[in-house]
Amino acid sequence: MIKNINYLLVTFMGIGTLKYAPGTFASLVTTVFLYSLFHVINLQNITILILLLLIFFYSFYAVSNYIRDNENKDPKEVVIDEVIGQSIPIYLYEIAHQTEKNFQEAILIYIYIFILFRFFDIKKPFPINLIDKKFKNSFGVIFDDVLAGFYVVLTLIIFMIVKTKFF
Repeated sequence: MIKNINYLLVTFMGIGTLKYAPGTFASLVTTVFLYSLFHVINLQNITILILLLLIFFYSFYAVSNYIRDNENKDPKEVVIDEVIGQSIPIYLYEIAHQTEKNFQEAILIYIYIFILFRFFDIKKPFPINLIDKKFKNSFGVIFDDVLAGFYVVLTLIIFMIVKTKFF
């Protein structure tokens, strides 16, 4: 039973088993899911944070168990790392902008976050590439996407600073 739960988690309910671009689809579903939680259901930020933290911490265990007997220590079907990485900039954006946002603004920011996260996750700039290469365990699988999520946050902060200073 626990093995099935772990499998469902690490593959994000089977999205990781898609033939083409499972990481991109996992990121997209995460983006839509979080938009729904924040803007449709209007869950409190703390509730969403608790959910994300539970997923984050349990993922280390689930990924570790999943890859234990697998020769490939970062299999493509493991996409919970994309869910975690994609969630970081979205959550931080939402708590930083707690005021009412119009529909169009929120959608645009979510699209920017999605594109930037996929860019950093695929390109793996320094030090993401080191984490990806050096750690062949659950930490490496998850933490390179965590860093990609923080690169998105940093990029958006730089963009906002440049925008306020020059435009």
